[in-house]
Amino acid sequence: MSEAKSPTPTPGDTYKGWLFKWTNYIKGYQRRWFVLSNGLLSYYRTQAEMGHTCRGTINLATANIAVEDSCNFVISNGGAQTYHLKASSEVERQRWITALELAKAKAVQMQAESDDSGDDFPAVSPNSGQGGDCRNTEIQSTLRTLNSKVEDLATCNDLIVKHGSALQRSLSELEGLRVAVDMGEKVKQVTERATLFRITSNAMINACRDFLSMAQSHSKRWQKALQTEREQRIRLEETLEQLAKQHNHLERAFRGATVLPPSFSNPALGNKGAVSGKADASDEDDDNEFFDAMEEPAEFITVPADPKYHRRSGSNISGISSETGTDDQSVNFDELSLASNPESPQPLELEPVRQRRTRIPDKPNYYLNLWSIMKNCIGKELSKIPMPVNFNEPLSMLQRLSEDLEYYELLDKAAKCHSSLEQMCYVAAFTVSSYSTTVHRTGKPFNPLLGETFELDRHRECGYRSLCEQVSHHPPAAAHHAFSEKGWTLRQEITLASKFRGKYLSIMPLGSIQCIFEKSNNHYSWKKVTTTVHNIIVGKLWIDQSGEIDVVNHKTGDRCHLKFAPYSYFSRDVPRKVTGVVTDKDGKAHYVLSGTWDEKMEFSKIMQSSKGENGTEGKQRTVYQTLKAKEIWRKNPLPEGAENMYYFSSLALTLNEPEEGVAPTDSRRRPDQRLMEEGHWDEANAEKQRLEEKQRSARREREKEAVKAASSPEEAVTEASINDSPLKTDAKEPGPASSEISDESAHPDTYQALWFEKIDDPVSGETLHIYKGGYWEAKEQGNWDLCSDIF
Repeated sequence: MSEAKSPTPTPGDTYKGWLFKWTNYIKGYQRRWFVLSNGLLSYYRTQAEMGHTCRGTINLATANIAVEDSCNFVISNGGAQTYHLKASSEVERQRWITALELAKAKAVQMQAESDDSGDDFPAVSPNSGQGGDCRNTEIQSTLRTLNSKVEDLATCNDLIVKHGSALQRSLSELEGLRVAVDMGEKVKQVTERATLFRITSNAMINACRDFLSMAQSHSKRWQKALQTEREQRIRLEETLEQLAKQHNHLERAFRGATVLPPSFSNPALGNKGAVSGKADASDEDDDNEFFDAMEEPAEFITVPADPKYHRRSGSNISGISSETGTDDQSVNFDELSLASNPESPQPLELEPVRQRRTRIPDKPNYYLNLWSIMKNCIGKELSKIPMPVNFNEPLSMLQRLSEDLEYYELLDKAAKCHSSLEQMCYVAAFTVSSYSTTVHRTGKPFNPLLGETFELDRHRECGYRSLCEQVSHHPPAAAHHAFSEKGWTLRQEITLASKFRGKYLSIMPLGSIQCIFEKSNNHYSWKKVTTTVHNIIVGKLWIDQSGEIDVVNHKTGDRCHLKFAPYSYFSRDVPRKVTGVVTDKDGKAHYVLSGTWDEKMEFSKIMQSSKGENGTEGKQRTVYQTLKAKEIWRKNPLPEGAENMYYFSSLALTLNEPEEGVAPTDSRRRPDQRLMEEGHWDEANAEKQRLEEKQRSARREREKEAVKAASSPEEAVTEASINDSPLKTDAKEPGPASSEISDESAHPDTYQALWFEKIDDPVSGETLHIYKGGYWEAKEQGNWDLCSDIF
């Protein structure tokens, strides 16, 4: 249960081992890894967490240690923290009690010495063992010697003052003598006092020399020792970080290659160990919000294919059983990636037409309590909550939609595919890649004003152009259209439904995304998963993506089912995991995709499939024999200093860069967003309130015009033509006033989008806003007469 330790640990040792910690009445005692070091008792779920996640720490200097029975003991620091712990045996409990008492005594002594002296000395490394005690003894002895020398210097100083005064008096008396008889006696007295003064001065000089010599010699030793300790600490930290990364990389590589049943995930644990593993998923000390559902069993298992499949050609493979998921068109997809396919001509490198910026002003360190604003908004729509810019990032929702194109190369490669199943792999990878920018982005994007637009023209650099427009105000909805000279078109219309639940915020994107490839006429569609922002009340904000996506090819019937696993303590898988299976119209599987939405995705070709053993709930899982996994997508590294720039990617840093020739309604022209980016948050908040009031006034005017048009049929055509000019109005989400919200419900908005029109898509059967043209022609002509300056 714990590492072998000596029965009586020394005070300078780091003591560590397994203990059972009381969590709650449901979970009871759970096994945790405890580390006692430098007067602090910390605990972790596993030993692997020591490098990055501490679950709790208690300072023994102010703690009480009480023994309850043969195995149980309690550590408390006065009510703020209390650990109810249980050892595996009485001997183990006594070892921990001895180590804790010694560590507490040492911590109290060090705290008292620190309070008395007020001096800061380098801390002794917790791993230094007996050498640390020797070093402490040497330091204390040296300090006592130096203190003695200082006292000697003070005594010498007093004597010098005393004898100097006496010598001065004698000299004064000597000057006043006139009788020769008294002269000899006075001269003798002056000589004696001068001798005393010289002796005392020499003693003072010698004491100063000794003190200075000792201080200099020990100062060099201490500086060298301190530097050694610092270097050793840095090396240890780097080693721990590398080990943690290597462990994580190996674990992800293993998980990506095969999904094992829960019974094989840790064969060393028996039944009791399995229960403890599940219990580790819940700790009363954690600030995070986790899903209540237990980990769902894997729907399928992947195992390496028989080596014969690597040697046989495509013609030979066609003779496999009906369960084999081989596609004659894509049999060599594993051996030759599309990026190096000689049949696919490589595009020429295009020089960028301009140097894009690589930095924005650092985020100011303004503190504002989020809970003080959101505590009265529980259960409301996020769009109904008036938020200051302190919780925003200097980008609008339209610009965030355009960030989906960061990995446009995946669609470029998909456009070259000859097999629809291969193409589906790239489209699925593109779907996952759009979430990679959200892992650290806890800031809320600006809600676009009604009629606000954003263009992303990368035609000469990347071969595509993109346009977004806010097409609806209630509910807020944005339409997006992008097309590439490589032969693909991407369009989407997203409406965000969000709910604040107190401790976490759920954002549910409604609407669909469609991708059409010109050469094959393949038409794909899919939807987005739910985004959850955790730790709204307390703790560090973190984001999770969860749900399932079905990417459908409406022409061929191919389908890719992607599953975004929610983060949970109950899961033994890597966090942020995504798995998927590509099937044809008959349901036969051809490819398996696996990876994480924040790092990379890999695909494996399925050579054979069969029904495996039953899962934990009696469901029969499919076993896929696959070839070696190939990487299909990897996240680009963040730019240097991204943590000070809202964790923006290289593309995101350029989205709000001022550009000439854009429409007057472009998000780059928003004054509140620009002020926030420049660090003027107070001015940005004032400007944001002005824009919100301006849009509400415009909405009321629009409703009045709609009522007049309805009451005067003769003027209906005229009024409709006025309302059809969409950007003549300024609208955004209503403010917190309930009267305005109810008024809006009574009088629906009559706004008509300028660059998009609402149609029924005959292929997908969905109703959405489709780009109707005219924007890029207006930009070339510099004619924005249809647009008003909504800002």
